[in-house]
Amino acid sequence: MANISRWDPFDDLDDMFKGFFLRPMRLETQGEQAMRIKMDVKEDDKSYTVHAEIPGVKKEDISISIDGNQVSISAEVRKEKEEKQGEKVLRTERYYGRVYRAFSLGQDVDQERAQAKYDNGVLELTLPKKAATATRRLTVQ
Repeated sequence: MANISRWDPFDDLDDMFKGFFLRPMRLETQGEQAMRIKMDVKEDDKSYTVHAEIPGVKKEDISISIDGNQVSISAEVRKEKEEKQGEKVLRTERYYGRVYRAFSLGQDVDQERAQAKYDNGVLELTLPKKAATATRRLTVQ
């Protein structure tokens, strides 16, 4: 299967104009990509393990909800960037927003035994599978 990647036609122009005072205007898509939650999901016989990258977020700002086999992760993101040259501020940028990711698993999750840990920008979810219930057949009267 071929890998799909995003191509920016103005990316090469940026290198061409380095050193000049004015640079060509372009959209900041790199920041947008950095704000996405990237995930790895692994499965074994008893549980699912999810590793979600959410760098720069406090664990108090992360919210996880589980409904059957539906899992959703959301986080409040705050980023501030200030560039100074000596005592003079050249540029200040702020971003406040919310990132969200939801997905479905192949089997329902046992919500009572689910666990979440957050360390160094990586959220680790351990989601035990719910015991399969026997199907009940109804007879038609």
